[in-house]
Amino acid sequence: MDANISRCGYKRNEREAFTNLHYYRVQIFYQVVDLIIQEINNRFPEADTELIRCIACLDPRDSFSRFNIDQLMCLARHYHEDFSTVDCLFLPQQLSNFIVNVKCDPQFSTIANLGSLAQEMVKSGKSLVFPLVYRMIELALVLPIATASVERVFSAMKIVKTDLRNRMADEWMNDSLVVFIERDLFLTIENEPILQRFQLMETRRFQLLALPQTSTTTISQSVNF
Repeated sequence: MDANISRCGYKRNEREAFTNLHYYRVQIFYQVVDLIIQEINNRFPEADTELIRCIACLDPRDSFSRFNIDQLMCLARHYHEDFSTVDCLFLPQQLSNFIVNVKCDPQFSTIANLGSLAQEMVKSGKSLVFPLVYRMIELALVLPIATASVERVFSAMKIVKTDLRNRMADEWMNDSLVVFIERDLFLTIENEPILQRFQLMETRRFQLLALPQTSTTTISQSVNF
């Protein structure tokens, strides 16, 4: 990596020698990082990016090295329904006490993610000692899932509600979306209980016949439309 190479695209007498390390770092690695940053900026608006920075302050790795009370207070102000004005008055002091407490507790020194942090707080009883901090950790755990779930639903709506189905009722569309979005869960349900449920809903002129033992394949085909 320390070997010198000549820069292409220049005249022979103007070429400047530089190392392979410099070439791969500046010409390739930095370029890729710039592209990733540009895509992230295009993908996420400034408000979402700020929320991600705030959530990162709860990262327990490296002994809570990213912990920042000001940014966590910003996160609390974004969600005033979860943190009232009174909560925001007590939250800074509770955050200060929390970070001092967990840094002195060896049980929290090996925690590497928010999920494990929440579990350890419940196990040690700190979720009751620092209820506002624990509420913030719960919020941080839910936010990425909630954001992804909303995007997932809108993507599913584009598939389910096509031009041929654009007049379906809201209840029907909602039921169809649930089946489509949660198809992994519905694949575990056998056909026979579904048939029995429909059969018992009201008196019918004929009995619904039991399907052959291909329930998983049948449901998979129906779920995937």
